Amino acid sequence: MSSLRISQGSFRLSDTRTLSLETLEIRAGDSWAFVGANGSGKSALARALAGELPLLRGERHGDFQQPVRLSFEQLQKMLSDEWQRNNTDLLSPDEEDTGRTAAEIIQEEHPHPARCAQLAAQFGISALLERRFKYLSTGETRKTLLCRALMGQPDLLILDEPFDGLDVASRAQLAELLAQLAQQGHTLVLVLNRFDEIPEFVQQVGVLADCTLASQGPRQQVMADALVAQLAHSENLAGLALPESEDPQQQPALPMDQPRIVLRDGVVSYNDRAIIDRLSWQVDPGQHWQIVGPNGAGKSTLLSLITGDHPQGYSNDLTLFGRRRGSGETIWEIKRHIGYVSSSLHLEYRVSSSVRNVIISGFFDSIGIYQAVSDRQRQLSEQWLQLLGLGGAQGETPFHSLSWGQQRLALIARALVKHPALLILDEPLQGLDPLNRQLVRRFIDVLIGEGATQLLFVSHHAQDAPQCITHRLSFVPAENGYRYQQEQLH
Repeated sequence: MSSLRISQGSFRLSDTRTLSLETLEIRAGDSWAFVGANGSGKSALARALAGELPLLRGERHGDFQQPVRLSFEQLQKMLSDEWQRNNTDLLSPDEEDTGRTAAEIIQEEHPHPARCAQLAAQFGISALLERRFKYLSTGETRKTLLCRALMGQPDLLILDEPFDGLDVASRAQLAELLAQLAQQGHTLVLVLNRFDEIPEFVQQVGVLADCTLASQGPRQQVMADALVAQLAHSENLAGLALPESEDPQQQPALPMDQPRIVLRDGVVSYNDRAIIDRLSWQVDPGQHWQIVGPNGAGKSTLLSLITGDHPQGYSNDLTLFGRRRGSGETIWEIKRHIGYVSSSLHLEYRVSSSVRNVIISGFFDSIGIYQAVSDRQRQLSEQWLQLLGLGGAQGETPFHSLSWGQQRLALIARALVKHPALLILDEPLQGLDPLNRQLVRRFIDVLIGEGATQLLFVSHHAQDAPQCITHRLSFVPAENGYRYQQEQLH
């Protein structure tokens, strides 16, 4: 029986990134789905399984003779090539269109009209065989490429994002065709963006995070894992409204035409040594910034200026939420607009408390609860727990019994209960394993995407950024300290 086994595998993606597969075995007749967010290494995994990536370390043993990988990029390139054919000198004066038919595409590498007709009938595209490939719909081109792949009778079929760009009916139709292939004994590997895209016939599931195969096994076993279940739960939150603030009528509104932060030629120094040296920076409404740089670069110092905790904030030209620092504002008037989570706060949260009370403490900006809790606050905390997948009796779970990543999520929700204009997350992924990192990033995107809160996300690495990030401020080592690089990402 054919199989593919990888042990302690490390595959080169670039000069700085590798794909890590500690152990993985795919046997003939298996049906696998590998799920992961953008940038998690899914497409790299597809290429590694197909033998297209160099193995840096570990072992890879495979005796599949005809592995075939299909991807959305291959489809786009093929369509582009077909449209380009008319832009060449190959076009004769009496020829209007040189595009190839679906039948020609299917049989390009393995000419066999009878088998082509048989596969087309199986996939319901017999009527399309004489139509030009470039004029087919997205779903029709996907089926055509599947027929093309099956012409060579592959013993391992790897499909990278097969449902991308398809409507609901086309996805269901394609899933049914793939189920038929699995029943016929084909070995299938699907690489997917979402858990809810995993077809019913799939037996084995792997979860990718940060270019690491973080979890794998029989479908029911993997999906029962608390972290995986919570990650899958987060997929269904997009489009839902966040719980309201405690008193929406008294929520402090900030004008949409004023910058949230303006720092002009900012300087912070200790013992005549500049920690921040002439930094000018502006955060406008709707922007989400990632702040990156090595330890000691001044990232946390910059944050302390913003939160009002640094005494040199008063000696700088700094305007926060439309108020110039030192113009008579209280520290509360600054902090009521800010939610803050850091590794140091996480470590300080040592009180014995339920996860529900951790959420409620966000209303009081305290560690622990030392005053009466209103019914409204309890109601809102329950809604936040539902978002975290910890509703009902699970809200009484001791905070310290949660995984480190779930604790970090609870602290982020705690910072958001008051709907701050600015959420500052200082190294929120520090100390987390790949799956927890993916979970935290996913929830940040969901939570930020549903409210009017803006994000400052501080990290050492640019690749840590959640998808919602629009701008990046980088502390770049220079001859006498650091220079500041600002860029708009999208």
